[in-house]
Amino acid sequence: MSKAYLILSDGTVYEGERFGAERDSTGELVFNTGVVGYIETLTDPSYYGQIVMQTFPAVGNYGIIEEDFEGECAVKGYVVREWCPEPSNFRSQYTLDEFLKRNGVPGICGVDTRAITQHIRDKGVMNAMIADQVPEDLSALRAYAVTGGVAQTSAKAEALYPAVGEKVCDVTLVDYGTKRNIIRELCARGCAVRVVPADTSAEAILAGHPDGVMLSNGPGDPAENTACIAEIKKLLGKVPLFGLCLGHQMLALAAGGQTTKLKYGHRGGNQPVIDLETGHTYITSQNHGYAVVSESLPVGRVRYVNANDRTCEGVDYPDWNAFTVQFHPEACAGPRDTSVLFDRFVRMMAKNQE
Repeated sequence: MSKAYLILSDGTVYEGERFGAERDSTGELVFNTGVVGYIETLTDPSYYGQIVMQTFPAVGNYGIIEEDFEGECAVKGYVVREWCPEPSNFRSQYTLDEFLKRNGVPGICGVDTRAITQHIRDKGVMNAMIADQVPEDLSALRAYAVTGGVAQTSAKAEALYPAVGEKVCDVTLVDYGTKRNIIRELCARGCAVRVVPADTSAEAILAGHPDGVMLSNGPGDPAENTACIAEIKKLLGKVPLFGLCLGHQMLALAAGGQTTKLKYGHRGGNQPVIDLETGHTYITSQNHGYAVVSESLPVGRVRYVNANDRTCEGVDYPDWNAFTVQFHPEACAGPRDTSVLFDRFVRMMAKNQE
């Protein structure tokens, strides 16, 4: 393996070795604290434009399994302490190194991911690049920004997915960069799912007479998506709504609230969330760098908060027959503690049919 460098926009440099695609790349450097689930991480569209670093030291030991993909790979780079060149798993189809090469993603290993994570936690998320040489001028690196992620990762055409077993309702899923397991969870509960592109109008959505509308996860700054937010406003109160992650944030913006960028975000399968209604704490899977500002919401009530930093993790909008969560109840791989929220959505739609 050849030498490579991870260069941060504040001038900090870490020396390591290349694997994956033999190319330089720039992105926003973020860290994921998951022990497992690197396949799902690498294929989660919400990582569009970002260089992902795993805090767990050994990655790639169970290879790549295409059945576990959540979407198309959209990461700009991959950083690990150690990668396994010879995976051992009966489901493995090929190696992590081969996956990165197929998708044109450069990787760097042999760096102190613990030290880099501490640096990001202290200084905040920043841009970085994986390169063969350290450039003298870092102005282009510092100017990089993740933009246009929803347009790049959303479905380009409608798709229909049948219910598993007897159909109980029809759901329209607005795809801002959705994870496939959201569709699987809905179908498993008897939902026939119509997936539509992010730029689909509210009128076109309602013309399909759905029993409910789901607003998916996706990448980037929620406030950037002004056209999507305008369409969500037209859906409020018209049909039961369930928003996840970016969908949660954009519904809050449509309701008149605000969002803010977190210092280093929440990414991984071990985020504790408190249900303020019951007092229960759930361990959740998350992947986001922005959060809804609880105090800014003119309507609704905050239902869930993060146990670590008290940021908003979910909102109920009873007047609009809607609710949203920042975390991922469809988590795969990850804790399944909150998968019952899909059941709540189905019950909400069934009650609305009465």
